[in-house]
Amino acid sequence: MADRSLRGIRLGAQSLQSEEGVVLHERTQRTYVCTVCAHDSTLTFAADAEAPDTWECRACGAEAVLRVGDTTVTVDHSDDKAPRTHWDMLLERRSIPELEELLEERLAFIRDRHGASTPASKKSA
Repeated sequence: MADRSLRGIRLGAQSLQSEEGVVLHERTQRTYVCTVCAHDSTLTFAADAEAPDTWECRACGAEAVLRVGDTTVTVDHSDDKAPRTHWDMLLERRSIPELEELLEERLAFIRDRHGASTPASKKSA
């Protein structure tokens, strides 16, 4: 019986749901202009959603700015933080003289270990 009900249907290829009774929200389209390649990207948003001032350009990946009428939105990047590197975080915990001292200790440890293993390997060979 189950075989008959599935006859002629490609499983996974087609949805059995219909769009009957579905109410779509109102939509608006916003255009973004790339600051590098001048590519226009048109995106669809819900009418009640606030469109962001910037978007990633689909062509080159640079920053695209929202176009309003004939002009584009001015984006203020003054409060953007520069990303902290590992070096920056290390300098928050240690000073340069402390780092130099730790480096010398570690190099001495490695030299001692390397020097101790070299004669032993020669004796066994």
